[in-house]
Amino acid sequence: MELDYIKLKEIKPVLSGYIRESQILMKSPGVPSEKAVHDVRVLMKKSRATLKLVGPQLEREAFDRDFIALREVGRLMREWRESSVYRKTLKELRKEHPEIFSILNEHEKITELLKKPDPLQPSSDEIVSNVEKISDILNRAGYRIRFESMTRIDPRLLIRELELTYASVIDIYITCRSNPKPRNLHEFRKKAKDFLYQIYFFRPLNPDVVKDLEKKLDGMTQNLGRFNDLDQLVRILGYKYSDRTNIPAMDELIILIRQKQDRILERVWPSAYKIFCPGQKLVNALGFRLLII
Repeated sequence: MELDYIKLKEIKPVLSGYIRESQILMKSPGVPSEKAVHDVRVLMKKSRATLKLVGPQLEREAFDRDFIALREVGRLMREWRESSVYRKTLKELRKEHPEIFSILNEHEKITELLKKPDPLQPSSDEIVSNVEKISDILNRAGYRIRFESMTRIDPRLLIRELELTYASVIDIYITCRSNPKPRNLHEFRKKAKDFLYQIYFFRPLNPDVVKDLEKKLDGMTQNLGRFNDLDQLVRILGYKYSDRTNIPAMDELIILIRQKQDRILERVWPSAYKIFCPGQKLVNALGFRLLII
């Protein structure tokens, strides 16, 4: 006999779990590893996307306080992440194009980024201070969420909020296809990630379809992240195409980076079109027909 109801994943246990997992990662001996920094930043993005989903059903003051706090955790960790990503991206490019890097072996900025020590050294007072701030923010947020009442969450309002998220992704997707500037693509990635982390709560409606959609969204947003990493690397290198003092090897490196970005977008657009084609309805993307709690 088929059930005549479907229950969504509960918001509060999942949100509390994100905070608790972040607290555990921050309590590891010493300073956080690069993997821990990455994992905590992802958990913060999931937490903020979850708060956006349920936000209209919370007290405005409580929502603002927790959202700002969790965003601050990401901000404090941003520089740690960016430093390691620049170095990792440059090393990958050097492995792919050793001949160009042999010419650029005296380029000051490239040398600095490649040889820059791990930013997460325990000797840095600023890092130790930020670790303490992050732990304190997480502890306070976890405590507040623990006592936040979420017993009367209306699933129909969650659906409506998800529809708004979906519509916002479609809007920025159209903008990107007309004007694929890095800033637009970065915004597309952020909104698509919100949608990815929010549909997790709707898995019970159609598990196989939703999981497949999550997999496609994850691949798409990871590619958009790689595009953004390459763009930020070009910026940090201080490259200006109009600067005629550039040596040919530097111009060639930037062209190769742009070609790599082109290939990344070629992998993004087919999935993006299928998921966010203008005029498509959320129910078509998720493949469910009813919602009864």
